[in-house]
Amino acid sequence: MFEWLGNNWWALWLTVFLICAAVEMLTLDLFFIMLGGGAIAALISDFLGAPLWLEVIIFCLISLLMIALVRPIALRHLRKGPTEQLSNVDRLIGLEAVIIESVSEHGGLIKIGGDTWSARSAGPQLEPGQRALVSAIEGATAVVIPAAPGSAHNNH
Repeated sequence: MFEWLGNNWWALWLTVFLICAAVEMLTLDLFFIMLGGGAIAALISDFLGAPLWLEVIIFCLISLLMIALVRPIALRHLRKGPTEQLSNVDRLIGLEAVIIESVSEHGGLIKIGGDTWSARSAGPQLEPGQRALVSAIEGATAVVIPAAPGSAHNNH
């Protein structure tokens, strides 16, 4: 077996890549996939006829470069996202709502987009027809504040 491995280092690099990919699926921190990128580079260099010492150097260099240069950029893009990537209720915060039934600190009803929500006011009591802004979502209740006069906020 060691004789075969000595003639087929590509199998080792493929195994390293597959292990790194599997570990990355468990950790999701974009570290092991960068090592996997180095393993793919070493695999390609093996197919191009590079000696083992050069393959190891290529693995180390590509892995380090990917960890230092690619990973921070990828993490930044994953952590920030446009509004379209916000989930469910997070999308509602900041939207304009119309008061359907008087909303006080104890409760009331509002319409956000086409949906009716139970709501409570974080400020003064709001009367039907008034506009409000969603400042938070607490369970199934929207917390609203009065909208500034003449404000035209996005309402999905």
